[in-house]
Amino acid sequence: MSASKEKQTDEVAIVLAEFDGPATLIEAAKKMRDAGYKAFDCHSPFPVHGMDQAMGLARSPLAKICFVIAMSAVLGMAYFTYWLSFDYKLVISGKPLFSYVAYVPPVYAVGILTCALTAVVGMMVLNGLPQPYHPLFNSDNFARVTQDGFFVSVESTDPQYDEAKVKSLLASLGGTNVEVVKG
Repeated sequence: MSASKEKQTDEVAIVLAEFDGPATLIEAAKKMRDAGYKAFDCHSPFPVHGMDQAMGLARSPLAKICFVIAMSAVLGMAYFTYWLSFDYKLVISGKPLFSYVAYVPPVYAVGILTCALTAVVGMMVLNGLPQPYHPLFNSDNFARVTQDGFFVSVESTDPQYDEAKVKSLLASLGGTNVEVVKG
């Protein structure tokens, strides 16, 4: 009996509301941010310009991560080519022992490829992907998010979460089809 009680308390509830379009979604995000909610998310079928600012999200650290890792790879490859020049001495046509011009293409290629791979892996890690299950997948209305639906969801993990208050706030912001999704 206590195990089922613990399972019920660990269950995440999400209040989900649908909005008319991108403009109303941005306004709702601003109002949710101003109301102090932190564990809310906005869902749309396409990227909405200005949504990050409306939600109060900080800049992604992905660019800095990519830069640090790519520069480490570039320096590593540059050192490798330098070491290779002296370990396998081939002086051809009077070129210097370390001819950096010949090693620019491989160093550049390693930097670009490392940055691209870091961006893909970093984006997936920072976004928590792949996520094979989320409680919002239980909502029939939310299935339209990839077609023509604009939604705001507030998770019960938010410190200010009160189901009745969240539902009334989302409805007052113009949200329709307000529902509670358990997962």
